[in-house]
Amino acid sequence: MTFSFANVFTIAFTTFGLAFFIAGTVGLLRFPDVHSRLHALTKADNLGLGLMVLGLLPQTDSVWTAVKLLLVWALAILAAGTTSQLIARAALPRELRDAPESGPHDTQGGRA
Repeated sequence: MTFSFANVFTIAFTTFGLAFFIAGTVGLLRFPDVHSRLHALTKADNLGLGLMVLGLLPQTDSVWTAVKLLLVWALAILAAGTTSQLIARAALPRELRDAPESGPHDTQGGRA
């Protein structure tokens, strides 16, 4: 195995990505409530996947393969944001879910 710049770059960035995946998993297991668990998991996993993709880019044989990797990362970010929003809304207490939103023209100063 030769140690070219591309190989060292790939090893470094995939290792950093793995560290973020582990940090997100620890946050999922250790944090007390759903919202803080979601925050830790989505932030760490999105950054971990980004570092993994960045680390794999020098190993691709064509530009189209690199574009596919970047597309997978973008779709994973969109999916994580959407699903975490749905889970967070479902985890809210019923009183907060059913309360009307206060708008900029609300004269009461917030929720009643």
